[in-house]
Amino acid sequence: MSVTQPTPELAVGIPRAEVDIPRQKRVFVNRSLRMSDIQTIGFDMDYTLAIYNQAELEQLSIRLTLERLVKRGYPDEIRALDYHPEWAIRGLVVDRPNGNVLKMDRYGHVGRVVHGRRLLTRDERTELYRRERIRLRAPRFEWIDTLFALPEAVMYLRLIDHFDGAGERKDYSRLWQDVRESIDEAHRDDSLKSIIRADLGRFIAVDPDLPAALHRLRSAGRRLFLLTNSMWDYTDAVMSFMLDGKLPAYTSWRSYFDIVIVGGTKPAFFTERNAFVELDAETGRELGARPAGFYRGHVYQGGNLTDFERLAGTGGDRVLYIGDHIYGDILRAKKSSVWRTCMVIQELEQELALSGRFADRLRQQDELDRKRRNLEAELDYEQLVLKTLQRGGDTVASDAAKRQAKRLLDEHRATLREVNATLDRLDAEVDSAYNAWWGPLFKEGAENSRFGEQVEDYACLYTSRVSNFLHYSPLRYFRSPRAKMPHEL
Repeated sequence: MSVTQPTPELAVGIPRAEVDIPRQKRVFVNRSLRMSDIQTIGFDMDYTLAIYNQAELEQLSIRLTLERLVKRGYPDEIRALDYHPEWAIRGLVVDRPNGNVLKMDRYGHVGRVVHGRRLLTRDERTELYRRERIRLRAPRFEWIDTLFALPEAVMYLRLIDHFDGAGERKDYSRLWQDVRESIDEAHRDDSLKSIIRADLGRFIAVDPDLPAALHRLRSAGRRLFLLTNSMWDYTDAVMSFMLDGKLPAYTSWRSYFDIVIVGGTKPAFFTERNAFVELDAETGRELGARPAGFYRGHVYQGGNLTDFERLAGTGGDRVLYIGDHIYGDILRAKKSSVWRTCMVIQELEQELALSGRFADRLRQQDELDRKRRNLEAELDYEQLVLKTLQRGGDTVASDAAKRQAKRLLDEHRATLREVNATLDRLDAEVDSAYNAWWGPLFKEGAENSRFGEQVEDYACLYTSRVSNFLHYSPLRYFRSPRAKMPHEL
């Protein structure tokens, strides 16, 4: 396979230092990665190369799902209910039997829970989720880990709220199953994607920097491949819309890639041994025999990790795979291979914008948290002093000392109440700015959220869009920050 050699224009427009790159366009590093060691870079398509207009896509997904629910016997009135996108974010967990949706931190601690649109109390959360260990692999739970899945959670919450409010008790587990199967049907019968194909400009936000970013990586000697679960007809339509005619050096979108694989059935691509099949690029028809190698301009379907590395003549940590699905793209690639990984997190742009807007409040939170810890330590000490004096007898001197200790104790308690009240107010204010229901995507309380933990554990790099690589040299050494344990801070 021929590889384009580096060209002089590679260095044009690349900032000298990361501080010159706006935070919303940066690539963030969990594990150090030398781009000079990477030979091959792979890309998912949906929500990775193709950034969707989430609001439009959710409205379409909800409409098509409700149509199918009505056909299943649900009342026609559910079509007129309000369904707000902010009711769901990635990283939530659905407790099917109880009809609850919850958010957990990295340790499995359940921080907040809603039933319909009602926030459960602390006592309710404790009774349901703090008496035994939550095992998310149990059939009882469903993990909301993709942007495609957000409408399911939104509809589930709204329908529970509606039926509970009408006094019509539903089987919450069955309701979830009906929502899930209805949205699956909309994907399976091609009704969802056929509507998107017919109006791509409405549903896909074209990134004007994407062609240049791909070109820069190719020009630096990298082999690029596409590995998507979408089938050929949809892939061809979306990729043509985004890349065809954008740069004169590329006759079509396929010219950007050395290997094109559709219908990859990830995560099975990483865990099973499905065969590759070559397709006719004009008709999408299967050409039959298993390919003996990969060729530019050809299209392949299915396949598996082992055969890919053999046919591509590359593998291991020389491959960087970029995707948006924490399980299908990132976790499974990391657990089944030594491929390096980069996760595209579309929501990161908004999260970073809010972090900048609330920088002063976030610093104030940290300062108040430190002050609270110090006050709590002082309280512990003053309580110990008072108890010691109380055991020492009733002399005049000890009475004065006890009064002094009691006064200091009361003062510290009053200050601590004030600090806690201010911190609670700030926490609520900042959380609601990110999401009124769920707070920041990457945090739950003072800890990383479960979603944030998985990004940290399995994504070597993460960023908001593929074109952000345009701001870095293709030879960049992405160096992770020096990790510290609490005792080192």
